[in-house]
Amino acid sequence: MFVLTVGAIGFRLVSNASWIDAIYMTIITITTVGFEETVPLDDNGKIFTIVLIIISVFVFAYAISVITEYILSRSSLKNIIQRTTLKKIKRMENHIIICGFGRNGKQAAEKLIMHNQEFVIIEKDRDIIERYEDFDGYFVEGNASEDEVLLRAGIEQAKCLITALPSDADNLFVVLSARQINEKLLIISRASEETSYKKLKLAGADNVIMPDKIGGEHMASLVVVPDLVEFIDNLSISGGNTTNVEEIKIEDITTPNSTITLKELDLRKYTGCTVIGYKTPKGEYIINPEAELKLAENSKIIVLGRPEQIALLKEKYDL
Repeated sequence: MFVLTVGAIGFRLVSNASWIDAIYMTIITITTVGFEETVPLDDNGKIFTIVLIIISVFVFAYAISVITEYILSRSSLKNIIQRTTLKKIKRMENHIIICGFGRNGKQAAEKLIMHNQEFVIIEKDRDIIERYEDFDGYFVEGNASEDEVLLRAGIEQAKCLITALPSDADNLFVVLSARQINEKLLIISRASEETSYKKLKLAGADNVIMPDKIGGEHMASLVVVPDLVEFIDNLSISGGNTTNVEEIKIEDITTPNSTITLKELDLRKYTGCTVIGYKTPKGEYIINPEAELKLAENSKIIVLGRPEQIALLKEKYDL
């Protein structure tokens, strides 16, 4: 199309031909069919024709080489999509990487979608990737324990990695590799056996979750304190219009270099939300903090409220 446009305009300017004649001359020139010229050509017209032929030869030769390479390499639409996906991942920052798209990995992805978080999924099973090709996320095919695969998933720019592989040994390798590449990365690992807990922590995992243990404790709690557990289950942290609990950085609700207390902040007066927890800069938690507690930089508060109160809080502080 580019050669056709340049040729038509060129013949129009050089030989004062009509647009139909200019297009005709361009077609018979670039296709080298050898039909008779419709307009006489002077020296300038002949020079332009020579240049047009050379350009068209190079363009067609390049097109043939690309098509040949595509056929010989047996490239497919899936390969093209994968290359496009990798280009998008390279531009991502502060995203989350999920290793393994089994039951736990899928649950984590669905929760991240609710919170509008960008994430990349590493999965080595091609059948699983094809089954969830319409899923709202980017897939990278490969073994998550390999450095090359982690790099393709953008681990150097990521803020968090969740490894939810079924094997504790595989999760351990992923944690070791990820921590070696990105020391600041928040790493959350799944574990099946209690003996794996300490090993994963030593390998560099910030948090280790044991789904089976949590499930058993939850069922036992339904027997011991059923009303309390049911109340907690009704609390929503899923985002949207049903949120009851929210975690907020102090920097997002206070002015820089200022130190105020919870009483002075008085979230309940302005939003109706109640502060139920405080996380210190050192990572320690204070349940039901006192009103005179001073809010330090790099700390967080956990607030409880009805969905409309949480929405008012976000609106007031533009969260």
